[in-house]
Order: sequence, then C-alpha cells, then structure tokens
Amino acid sequence: MSSSDIFIGETIGTAILILLGGGVCAAVTLKASKARNAGWLAITFGWGFAVLTAVYISAPLSGAHLNPAVTLGLAIKDNGIEWSDVPTYFGGQLLGAMIGAALVWVAYYGQFLAHLTDKEIVGGPGAETTTAKAVEAREKGAGPVLGVFSTGPEIRVAWQNVATEIIGTVVLILAVLTQGLNAAGDGLGALGGLITAFVVVSIGLSLGGPTGYAINPARDLGPRIVHALLPLPNKGGSDWGYAWVPVVGPLIGAAVAAGIYNVAFV
Repeated sequence: MSSSDIFIGETIGTAILILLGGGVCAAVTLKASKARNAGWLAITFGWGFAVLTAVYISAPLSGAHLNPAVTLGLAIKDNGIEWSDVPTYFGGQLLGAMIGAALVWVAYYGQFLAHLTDKEIVGGPGAETTTAKAVEAREKGAGPVLGVFSTGPEIRVAWQNVATEIIGTVVLILAVLTQGLNAAGDGLGALGGLITAFVVVSIGLSLGGPTGYAINPARDLGPRIVHALLPLPNKGGSDWGYAWVPVVGPLIGAAVAAGIYNVAFV
C-alpha cells in the first residue's frame, strides 16, 4: 500500500466510522430526533455496524485500521506494519474523525439547535438564562451535547477510567491480531471486519458503562476538537481535563495486547 492509499483509505474509513457512530449518539441524545432515548443497546449496535461499514469501505485501500490503537498494535506485532507508515495512518485517522464529526453536525443541524436552545436542557429547570456559563455550571466542564462527539466517565476516577480503557482496548486488539487480519497481516480482512464489529458490540455492552468505551484515540480526540470549534449555541465545555484518558488508555492497551500476542501466539 502506498502512503497516499493509506492516508485516503484511513481518512474515508474513519470519517464513515464517526459519521455513523456519532450519528447514533446524536439520534439517541438530541431533542426532535425520532430515535431519542432509544438507549444503550441502540448505541452499541450502532457503533458495531459503523465499524463494519467503515472496514468494508476502506479495507481495499488501507487495511482499515481506523484506530491508532490498531495501528500501534500492528506496528508492535512481529512482522507487522512498518513504523514509517504509522504517522500516515495516525494523520488519516484524526482527519477522518474530524470530518465525520462535522458531518454529524450537518446531518443533525436542526436537532442540535432545538436541543441547545431548550431552557430546560441547557439551563436546568427554572433557569433564567441559557448561556454557556449556565451549561458549564450544570455540567461541570462537559456540555449537554459533548456525548455526541466524545466520551466521558460516569464516575471520574482517573486510574479506573484509564484502566477501563486499557482493558477494553486489550480485548479489541487481541481480537484483531488473532482473528481479524487479512492474508497480508497488515489490516482487517473481509471476515475479520465482521468479527471485529461484533467484538466492538461486545465491548460496548460489557465494558462500555464506566467511560463510554472510546477504545480509539482518534474517535475521541478528533470529534472533541470539532465540538470545541463548532458554532453551537450553549454547547458548554469540551472537558479537556478528561481528554487525555481516551488517548493514553487505548494506546497503552494496544501495546499490552501486542506484547501478549508476541509472547503467546507467535
């Protein structure tokens, strides 16, 4: 695969991943959405099918990593990808994640406005103002639509939040390395994409409750940047104090999983 194929494939694939994954979060969260309050099951299966769709679209170009943790795991894996290709993968993934998040905003533009101009949502019952200050006071740094773009913990305990992301990512990367790779061993194959999609659903159902299971640094960081930049009224903060957790945790998990693979499976 050429560098241009890798970058284009990862940009397109990750954009599709975030468009569909962030899209299901928007559908469940936002006022005036037909799927509002559909629940966690809808979100987990929505993300699983998002992975499946994105993998099948981008695999012919880049091997469909779509996740810096997958890329890091494949670089550490014996006879994996070249380290020189890692920055190209990372760049495409981050750009694609930002594009996908921006497309979610476009697709749900009216719903975002309806949600973020509802006094009860952004200001709380009896609030006299719907300013961003009121949102931040109520949400403690995380605005009322941040969950559409990025993850956040239900209970903010840094070591536990990092550990949860590490554990979930170890499961994902071990599944990719043992079951998901194509014949060349440099990305996901056709059957591997299906297996990985179901693994993502399983992780979401079993391990997603504490932190929202980022298990993908680009999936969290790219949309969080877009949330910070978009002209959304009363959007509140982007919770940058937590942003390191869904980046560091999955990268550590990928390294641990690749180490386990090299020791136990090679």
